[in-house]
Amino acid sequence: MASIEEMAAKGSAKLSRKAAQMAAGYNAAKGRAVANFRAVGFGPTRSAAYESGVAAATYRAPDPAKWATNWAAKMRE
Repeated sequence: MASIEEMAAKGSAKLSRKAAQMAAGYNAAKGRAVANFRAVGFGPTRSAAYESGVAAATYRAPDPAKWATNWAAKMRE
């Protein structure tokens, strides 16, 4: 069986490989987020503010090393 460190390294490598895919998915979801927010029934002022916030938001990829450290610590709890 793999050690916690080996499993964390494998997960960290997978996270690194998926960074571009995750960013593309985030950006693709922005339109759905705005459409679903508008569908709830908020007024035009709230909807416009939400839409401008979503448009201005940028994706920040998670840090694979930090993820591995935190995951290993959680598995040891």
